[in-house]
Amino acid sequence: MSAQTTSYLPFNLEGIDDVDDYTWGNEGEGSLPWDRYSHVFDLMQNGNRAFRENHFEEAINNYSRANNIKPSDPIILGNRSSAYLRISQFLKYRLPSASDYSPLSGLDPMTHAELAVKDAEKLLNILNNSVKPYILKSNALILLERYEVARNVILSGLQVDPYSNTLKASLQNVASTSSSLTGKRSHGRPERTDDFDCTLCLKLLYEPITTPCGHSFCRSCLFQSMDRGNKCPLCRTILFISPRTCAVSVTLNNIIQKNFAEEFAERKLEHDSLINFGADLIPLFVMDVVIPCQKFPLHIFEPRYRLMVRRIMEGNRRMGMVIIDPTTSAVSDFACEVEITECEPLPDGRFVLEVESRRRFRILRSWDQDGYRIAEVEWVQDTVPTGAEDREELQELTNNAAEYARLWLRREKEAAGQDRRRLEKLLNVEVMMPTSQDPEQLQFLACYLIGAEAFRKIRAPPHKRY
Repeated sequence: MSAQTTSYLPFNLEGIDDVDDYTWGNEGEGSLPWDRYSHVFDLMQNGNRAFRENHFEEAINNYSRANNIKPSDPIILGNRSSAYLRISQFLKYRLPSASDYSPLSGLDPMTHAELAVKDAEKLLNILNNSVKPYILKSNALILLERYEVARNVILSGLQVDPYSNTLKASLQNVASTSSSLTGKRSHGRPERTDDFDCTLCLKLLYEPITTPCGHSFCRSCLFQSMDRGNKCPLCRTILFISPRTCAVSVTLNNIIQKNFAEEFAERKLEHDSLINFGADLIPLFVMDVVIPCQKFPLHIFEPRYRLMVRRIMEGNRRMGMVIIDPTTSAVSDFACEVEITECEPLPDGRFVLEVESRRRFRILRSWDQDGYRIAEVEWVQDTVPTGAEDREELQELTNNAAEYARLWLRREKEAAGQDRRRLEKLLNVEVMMPTSQDPEQLQFLACYLIGAEAFRKIRAPPHKRY
């Protein structure tokens, strides 16, 4: 996406005109092997070049690939947050007439701004003594029109650096915008009628979206309906829109939030309960056996799982992967938690995901919710031996497994040669490699590598098997 946005803005967002350069240096704590660091450096150079040429989607792609190899790097997180902000800024203030000659597809401005908030919060945990994360987070909140929260973030940033001109300018922008909105408020309150209800769930509209044919629905209700067809649920007019590009009707949402505050709060609690499952509840994706320390792609196309992924992405980005037990025709008692690390929504509502498996759990009970399964779980951990001899034996086995993993990776890197895509996959495996002090995770990595080795030998020509 290439865009110039400043002409459409009521004011400029401060501090996101450029990104930080990724300097050549790989020393101290958190340093990487030089081949991996060189790859990260190249990705960041390409990402910064794309950002400065206003190709923000390309920049985000490069930053995300770099983040996979070197997670929690402050420059990577800060630059990706800036790119998300620039796309959100462009989409939010883009002239409606521009769609006549340049239609858009992909995420809406609110989603990009929410992603920018998440990166800014991660950066804040790393650099809490710098104003950079406060600038990024406040800009994202301004785009989300959460002005009071943005003001508090800016004030927190000014406690770190009272002389920051960027934060002072942002504070003035928030103050002027808030006073402008206050001046436009009407003294009368609209009567609570069913005009403010969603015709699908028959409840107060929550995050309302208005279709081109003039009907308004809850955002989640419209998404569910369009998973099964592209017609308006009310008048059956064909909708040439993608659910991912539908922005929330800000005016209608503000009217509802300000005039029916108590009912809106109830709807928000109801919505939050569907995306924040709690510590011992997890949605289930029924597919295959998964063990910790795996990283693989998923293609989500079933309507029930599209809904599940949308809710997961608004929450903690985690779900359980489980297999059907052939002996009982029910879900297996044991499964594995996976985290969605990358999510690419397609224009027709499908998703391409990149997931990493995390930890095991036992299913205590499960039930259906909106077509997919929710489970109450008990987390499973290996029992650590208490005897000195048993601990020494376990440590020796762990060291052997770690050495096997390192030898396997070294051999596969040499075999990959200059194949950049294959090398990147191997680097992703190397990133997930636990230390020799974590025998539980190392056993799963060894199982994964043994499986990959067997699969490679099966696919190799007979004279190349060894």
